[in-house]
Amino acid sequence: MAELQASEVPGDPALCSGRFTISTLLGGEDGGRPHYGQPDPPPAAYDTTHSSTFYMRTFGYNTIDVVPAYEHYADSAGPGEAKKVRPTLADLHSFLKQEGSHLHSLAFERRSSHELSDGLVEDASSAAGEKSPGEPVRFGWVKGVMVRCMLNIWGVILYLRLPWITAQAGIVLTWVIILLSVTVTTITGLSISAISTNGKVKSGGTYFLISRSLGPELGGSIGLIFAFANAVAVAMHTVGFAETVQDLLQEYGSPIVDPTNDIRIIGVVTVTALLAISLAGMEWESKAQVLFFLVIMVSFANYFVGTLIPPSEEKASKGFFSYRGDIFAQNLVPDWRGIDGSFFGMFSIFFPSATGILAGANISGDLKDPAVAIPKGTLMAILWTTVSYLAISATIGSCVVRDASGSLNDTVVSGSPDCVGLACGYGWNFTECTQKHSCHYGLINYYQSMSMVSGFAPLITAGIFGATLSSALACLVSAAKVFQCLCEDQLYPLIGFFAKGYGKNNEPIRGYLLAYIIAVAFIVIAELNTIAPIISNFFLCSYALINFSCFHASITNSPGWRPSFHYYNKWIALFGAVISVVIMFLLTWWAALIAIAVVIFLLLYVLYKKPEVNWGSSVQAGSYNMALSYSVGLNEVEEHIKNYRPQCLVLTGPPNFRPALVDFVGTFTRNLSLMVCGHVIIGPRKQRMPELRLISNGHTKWLNKRKIKAFYSDVIAEDLRSGVQILIQAAGLGKMKPNILVVGYKKNWQSAHPATVEDYIGILHDAFDFNYGVCVMRMREGLNVSEVMQAHINPVFDPAEDQKEPRVNGARPPVILVAEEQASTIFQSEQGKKNIDIYWLFDDGGLTLLIPYLLGRKKRWNKCKTRVFVGGQINRMDEERKAIISLLSKFRLGFHEVHVLPDINQKPRPEHTKRFEDMIAPFRLNDGFKDEATVNEMRRDCPWKISDEEINKNKMKSLRQVRLNEVLLDYSRDAALIVITLPIGRKGKCPSSLYMAWLEILSQDLRPPVILTRGNQENVLTFYCQ
Repeated sequence: MAELQASEVPGDPALCSGRFTISTLLGGEDGGRPHYGQPDPPPAAYDTTHSSTFYMRTFGYNTIDVVPAYEHYADSAGPGEAKKVRPTLADLHSFLKQEGSHLHSLAFERRSSHELSDGLVEDASSAAGEKSPGEPVRFGWVKGVMVRCMLNIWGVILYLRLPWITAQAGIVLTWVIILLSVTVTTITGLSISAISTNGKVKSGGTYFLISRSLGPELGGSIGLIFAFANAVAVAMHTVGFAETVQDLLQEYGSPIVDPTNDIRIIGVVTVTALLAISLAGMEWESKAQVLFFLVIMVSFANYFVGTLIPPSEEKASKGFFSYRGDIFAQNLVPDWRGIDGSFFGMFSIFFPSATGILAGANISGDLKDPAVAIPKGTLMAILWTTVSYLAISATIGSCVVRDASGSLNDTVVSGSPDCVGLACGYGWNFTECTQKHSCHYGLINYYQSMSMVSGFAPLITAGIFGATLSSALACLVSAAKVFQCLCEDQLYPLIGFFAKGYGKNNEPIRGYLLAYIIAVAFIVIAELNTIAPIISNFFLCSYALINFSCFHASITNSPGWRPSFHYYNKWIALFGAVISVVIMFLLTWWAALIAIAVVIFLLLYVLYKKPEVNWGSSVQAGSYNMALSYSVGLNEVEEHIKNYRPQCLVLTGPPNFRPALVDFVGTFTRNLSLMVCGHVIIGPRKQRMPELRLISNGHTKWLNKRKIKAFYSDVIAEDLRSGVQILIQAAGLGKMKPNILVVGYKKNWQSAHPATVEDYIGILHDAFDFNYGVCVMRMREGLNVSEVMQAHINPVFDPAEDQKEPRVNGARPPVILVAEEQASTIFQSEQGKKNIDIYWLFDDGGLTLLIPYLLGRKKRWNKCKTRVFVGGQINRMDEERKAIISLLSKFRLGFHEVHVLPDINQKPRPEHTKRFEDMIAPFRLNDGFKDEATVNEMRRDCPWKISDEEINKNKMKSLRQVRLNEVLLDYSRDAALIVITLPIGRKGKCPSSLYMAWLEILSQDLRPPVILTRGNQENVLTFYCQ
């Protein structure tokens, strides 16, 4: 606990007796206002005895620390309440000021939702105990999930197709079909239970759960498909209802037009009525669902009673003979008929009847406690509906023969030799219609078999109405709710219009209208057996991803995966995902391919757009696990020259200040090797620490926006050199550590303070000491573009966001981030058929060759011709040229043009020599060749000064740099890029000013970028296979 010292307590005697409350300790201009969103303390809080509120907060200690509370973790406060936040680390750890000052200002600013939310958290208002007048309607697990799921599962298939499937597949295979479907849905139910209990759930149902678990890429695609599948399911259930009504019209001889158009007309009228109920609001929709549930219960009771009642003559003529052992035995085995007469044909028609398990999850935003309601209600719904399916299949298969004529005249004397079939034993002869396949009744011909068997047929009709309409209504609500959540996330273009909600329940009225239009389009098909398989693939695709979400979240071992529902297994979830995909292809392989193609297309779109959302998905956790595993695995990999990669520490400062340097290194390291942008922030640590926190994310976003694959690393140091030393030693991880230091050329070295030049050259020496290679980049126009940038905005974010940026001590952070318009550089443009000239003057291990080779492989540089220049003697030019060509061919670099420079050691022109002498003149010690001790004494305070002895010793090397500049101007004036071996000045023997003069005269007056490169004298190229 961060306790307050006595000296920190305000001095008001009236408040200093006994212990102090938080408000008395803080004091100041806020007039004792409570902090951290606490209510105003009662007067007793200022007495020597504590209030209960104080004890809850502090346990009686004089401290600004707070005890754990729900509000500190919630996304936002309730309506009209102040946001409660815990003290920041700075409040507890740093010095607390005396009266007249507040705690660290940032602690009390409202924190943005993306800082606190993991995507699975509801508003804190849901925890409020009292129900405000405008609070939306919430449902428990029975009414909100179990009843809704059962109604959605008990759909049109139960009444109109389950008897027919039993006749086609037989009781045994029908049970297999039911249990296989239930296996998939039960595994999915367990997975959805685990996902939904891993944090608070908002509205959006299946889409919300998948997207927050697997991320927006898969979540978005499956959300769109799932919403569409529910809209089509509205059509399926409505067509089932319309079929029943049409059969009634036919039975009473009152068709509207013809059978097909009757279904269309009735379907459109029905779905319009369902739309009206949905538009009335969730409360009315829920009341309608309860009514439908009661009707279905009564119809079930009516059916089971009907199976026990002895059949009338009319029912017997239609194939019903009550419970008979031989009928049961005959109906155990399949009797496939028609184009759908196969196991998977029946499965594809039945499976949509098991897909209602997500009806409760799809209205997750309207549940009181989704984490409890979804698992309990979903699994109970699966249990009871499975029992009902198995019972109805077994009972109706024991009572009704497959074929019957429906004619009262088809009676026969028992044992007649002309009669074939089980019905003969019960006094009925259906032989003729059976052989001609013209029977209109019987289990396999009559879809309304359950009505015929029941005690009172209109009650079954009412049950069909209740089941079909309730399922259609649930699917209509699910489609709109899921689609609304998807639209709110703005993952896809042109759908934001449908995100708007209306009323206290945020009803997606526009989503209802869209789902209505889709449903009407599919109602026009007017054929239930055609619509059902279309839906099956989309639901199976959703189930596969739900199960994979559970598996992936478990396998990543993320600390954030802590579902309160424990009755799941990651391997069973994976099995559920695999079996769902397998069933998709077994049902309709071409529809499965279409569904998967749509998912992949939508996935690729989201991957391309990269929406700015952060939901803490398992994909993110998996990426970390994979990166960690491979990074640790690299420690076991022995280094080999063939696997050498130039891993660069680039001293960019703020990366946006030196875009050319970033682009150059980013070009040849992209998808190949490590790049770290190093930034040394110079100054006292306490003073610069707030700035460090603010700028890091901004620079990383700038790199991402520029599509540079690099890391950003910053350190605070007292001076540049010590900061770079820290970076050189600490940057990287394991084997992924930089081995090349890339710096920009210090263009202002002649006018800058000599101490900064001394540090600059010292950094190069430090790099060599740590066995780094070194690259120095010089551009004619310079590298630092910060002077032309606008210093008053933070362009990584929108200008409006810039106004919201946290301030440091009341002022904006001094570091400029990036300009709105990204500065373009030569490395971002096509180079055409220019030359890349390599001056490989000294053997540094091959780095001088490797970097331009990697650059030349990139699209913008691959048309350039690479020329290699080497030094040589005029009388051995051919031999030396052939030797270098032979060496290069063994390296397989593709460099074929080699030039030998025999005049490299000639004396430079006098005017150029004079220019060099004038350049170093201000830095000469002019000691007159005195002894070393005297010289050291003379430059004790100016170590960069050049003694006469040093000028004399390095005269040949100095003239060589002057001559090399002449050669560069002669041969490479129009090149796209010049790469030249960096000369090395011996540490302690070559003053920094003399070394900088070498680099200056070597690269002076050159138009193209110049890269001065020196490897660490170890091989980076090899021509061996091992």
